[in-house]
Amino acid sequence: MSAPVVDAEYMAEIERAWRDLRALISSKNCAPIMLRLAWHDAGTYDAKTNTGGPNGSIRFRQEYSHSSNAGLKIAIDLLEPIKQKHPKITYADLYQLAGVVAVEVTGGPTIDFVPGRKDSSACPEEGRLPDATKGASHLREVFYRMGLSDKDIVALSGGHTLGRAHPERTGFDGPWTKEPLKFDNSYFVELLKGDSEGLLKLPTDKVLVEDPEFRQYVELYAKDEEAFFRDYAESHKKLSELGFTPPRSSFTCKSGNKQKSLLVQAAAGVAVAAAVVAWAYLCESNKKFI
Repeated sequence: MSAPVVDAEYMAEIERAWRDLRALISSKNCAPIMLRLAWHDAGTYDAKTNTGGPNGSIRFRQEYSHSSNAGLKIAIDLLEPIKQKHPKITYADLYQLAGVVAVEVTGGPTIDFVPGRKDSSACPEEGRLPDATKGASHLREVFYRMGLSDKDIVALSGGHTLGRAHPERTGFDGPWTKEPLKFDNSYFVELLKGDSEGLLKLPTDKVLVEDPEFRQYVELYAKDEEAFFRDYAESHKKLSELGFTPPRSSFTCKSGNKQKSLLVQAAAGVAVAAAVVAWAYLCESNKKFI
């Protein structure tokens, strides 16, 4: 499918959709599942074949029925009325915008959003997302394949500060933090404490403190939330732009009381590749949205 024309009219739609997303996510407490949807749509990217990535293909049954995407049809359905209200916006842009807003409304960092993604009907094969039962070598195999660093792996893993796992979907149960609807650095604080009653630590969480290269970032983020927010925003932006070359323009949009820089600029060369770790386990709220 062709890429959308990112002009003043398109940006006006983005602004309106941003406001609608803020209202939806705040009222439904569905930030975790929106973040998970954005990550899972983007995290299928394969740099070698330039397939998958943030192209909206997760809206098709062939992809949302993958075992790692269990429950994501809830988020897809919640976003459909906003898509119908703002038909000019692509699904690819809408899903990534929802992820940005999910972080924002739960107190996380402001993430620059770059519009202009085109939709695709080509669904990647199952198995591109990481397996949460495996260890450090598996994480590196997946993330390095996508072009990310150890720092990106740890920073993105910090997204587990939101949400909880559901046994009927993942085989795991419980939240990672005591406040699963608050985006902060408590995920890393809890990791360094070791096992805690009532809190979840997956194998892919535990390796972040067991592996010395990963652990240095865990320790940094546990003591310095500002450093975590900075690195998370950078890594999230990379993830949201896999295989995507922004059009040649620049706009600024305001959302609420914050000025959002919607950067649309020429990209030199191939976009940085990325993947996502065990985002299958970031789930809906206590009302099924965490």
